This record gives sequence, structure tokens and C-alpha cells, in this order.
Amino acid sequence: MLSKSQVTCWIVTQGVVGMENQCLGLAAALGVEPVVKRVCLRTPWKQLVPFLRCGLPWAFSSKGDAIGPPWPDLLIASGRAGAAACLYARQASGKGGSKKTFTVHIQNPVIDPSRFDLVALPRHDGVLGENVITTRGSLHRVTPELLASEAGRLAPSFAHLPSPRFAVLIGGTNSVYQFTPHEMEPLAAQLAALAKQSGGSLMVTPSRRTGQENLVILTEALKEVPHVIWDGTGDNPYYAMLGLADTILVTADSVNMCSEACATGKPVYVIPLAGGSEKFRRFHQALRDDGFTRPFLGKVEPWPTSPLSDVQLVANRVREMMGI
Repeated sequence: MLSKSQVTCWIVTQGVVGMENQCLGLAAALGVEPVVKRVCLRTPWKQLVPFLRCGLPWAFSSKGDAIGPPWPDLLIASGRAGAAACLYARQASGKGGSKKTFTVHIQNPVIDPSRFDLVALPRHDGVLGENVITTRGSLHRVTPELLASEAGRLAPSFAHLPSPRFAVLIGGTNSVYQFTPHEMEPLAAQLAALAKQSGGSLMVTPSRRTGQENLVILTEALKEVPHVIWDGTGDNPYYAMLGLADTILVTADSVNMCSEACATGKPVYVIPLAGGSEKFRRFHQALRDDGFTRPFLGKVEPWPTSPLSDVQLVANRVREMMGI
């Protein structure tokens, strides 16, 4: 049986922050120190992976990190390029007396889950299998230790903000949701009213999808209430805001942000947006049914909450299967 300190681990993604953070969160829960590899695929694998599974030793471009022996004990991956790395490792490792790599793919790999040792994905994706573990949300890096550390490190930047403090996590238009000035104007007014009525303050972190026009509307609406809007420069205060908040508001378009907010164990209100999909509807309904979130309709109130801890469920399954 391997001890945690003996386990070699790779994290393989295309470098997308949301995917990489999910892998990092699992590695942290396992107590292993990963080597992070960000890879690029060559044509035709770029277009056809994971369905094209031959020639994988030549699938990875020199523009990214190298994938090849010596293989790690554990490979945690996400996305198409990550799936290719898992498939290659399963084909090539364990030969000639070398160790066999245990592969974990996070999110829906699109192909038969049995091609991986373990697949971890949200239950709203509707994928089942003997080696599939389903979660209520996405995996993440949020832990009490991380929140306390980041809150302490950046607390002086928010010391002027009165309590209660509301962290506001704002996304933007994506493939299923619409977040235009038409949606931002009433939301900005609601946020300003919330700060005035509560005597508190707003800590706002937008995303790249929020858009400049929406940010102008939000900035104008909040100018009379205590607030901070992160402008994208300097240290990212995202985890500090989660740690310092009394209540968290998050737009409905991001499974990752909603999952991270719920992992804090604080009251979480989901800001509805125009659009949506059946998959998102199942996701949000499950969080509401389990008492992790409520819809934001302009007002908030505290209620008994507990942290959403799906990361540990996946880590426990990996430990059991690997014998660590």
C-alpha cells in the first residue's frame, strides 16, 4: 500500500482555470503533491479526441507540456486533452513490469466511462456506470483553510466595508444563459437596495464574460453604497471574498461558482438569469432541495446551512480504489 507522500500525481488539462481548479481540489483532498501539465493536441486528435484513440503518443503538441513515461501513480485530468492523456496512460503504463497509472477523469468524458479507472462528474449530467461517482456540483479548491488564509491575507483591503458583507459572484452570457444590460439593470438596482436596507456592503467579483457594458451599469448603480468591484488587476480576491462574506450571491450561469459558494457553508442565493437548460435546471433544483441555495429575489435572510463537501466523497473513492 502506498502512503500519500509516496504517490506521484499528474494533473493534465488544456490550462482552463475552471478545469484545472477541479483537479487541484481533488489532489489537495487526497493530500498528494501534483505536477501540473498543460497540454495541446495536434490535428487530427484536436478535433477527434476522445473518439480517436490510436496514435496517442503523437497526439500532444510541443507547444504544451510533454506526456509520456515515466508514468505517475495517479493521473487526474479534465477536458478533451486531459481525456487523451488518460487514454494514453492506460494504454502505455504497466508494461514491462512498470507501474500502472490510475486515471481519474473529472467531468463528462463523452465516451464510455469504463475507459477510465474512475469518472467523477455532477449527477445532473446523467452519466452512470460502475466506475462513475456522481456529485451534486463540480469539484473545487475551496476548504476552510484556504478561505481563512485568503481572508486573513487580504482583510485590510476590505476593512472599510461594513457588515453584513455580501459577496457577489457575477458571470455572464454563455451557451444557455443570457446576461445583457436588460438583465443587469434590475439586478444592479436590487444589489444597491440590499446594501442600503441592510446597512452592509458588497464585494463584487465579475468574470470575463460579464462584459464592459454590464460593469458600467453596475458601477453606476452602486456608487452610493459601500462596495468593492474587483477590476481584474492585482491579487485575485475571489477566495478572500468567499471567506469574508456573511452571505453569498452568485449568478445562475456557472456550476463552478455555485458549487464553490455552497462549499463555504454560508447562505447562498442564486441570481436567476434569462435562459437556462434542463441540465442547469436539475442542478439548481437539487441544490435548493438539499437546502444549499435559495433564489435571490431582492432580499436575503440567514438560514441553517452546512458545507457542500463532494470533493471528499471523490477523494475517498480514489483512496479506496488505489489502496492509499
